[in-house]
Amino acid sequence: MDNQATDAVMTPDGPQGGAGEALLALLETRRSVGMTMLTEPGPSAAELQRLLTIAARVPDHGVLEPWRFIVVEGQARFDAGARFAELYAAENEVMDAEKRAKFAGIMSRVFTYAPVIVIVVSRSDAAARIPSWEQDLSAGAACMNLLTAAHAIGFGATWLTGWAAYSPGAHALLGLVPGERVAGIVHIGTAKEPPAERKRPDLAAIATWWQAPDAAPAA
Repeated sequence: MDNQATDAVMTPDGPQGGAGEALLALLETRRSVGMTMLTEPGPSAAELQRLLTIAARVPDHGVLEPWRFIVVEGQARFDAGARFAELYAAENEVMDAEKRAKFAGIMSRVFTYAPVIVIVVSRSDAAARIPSWEQDLSAGAACMNLLTAAHAIGFGATWLTGWAAYSPGAHALLGLVPGERVAGIVHIGTAKEPPAERKRPDLAAIATWWQAPDAAPAA
């Protein structure tokens, strides 16, 4: 998404030598860890500061900074869970009582598994010269950087959304203002066990090489 590409430092081993290969290996092995499979310990204050700094180092057309971060950790996780449970029940009064109680209970626990939760808020500016869609993509890139950085320093993480990401009441509780949206709720902690690999896309099914319609096919 950058307007101008930057030149990589080329060495006999490729971009940045062995460090480049190590980065590729990291990207090839990153795997989301289910929310309920995350536990203590979480990142230290210094590690979290570094993670957020990396999360903000994303393509940002116009240097608009169309995102911000809300960190929920410690006792605040349980406070948020209790408030979310109350809010969910209030917003779903017409739901079957047993079902409502079940899902309100789930909402009460959502923020209590991982020791650190980072809510990535997209705040695109419709009046800016950069299309809002590109600003939203930048917020998504911040979520992905956060996941990758957490993996790089040995933590597990997962990027979720769900009811809390779309409920107007939840937005108000989290302090979002009109025009802001939740791009992702990123849970970070220590994986209870290594996550199993899952099926990955077939590259042949999703990647094509374009040619002009009147161009002769390659031999």
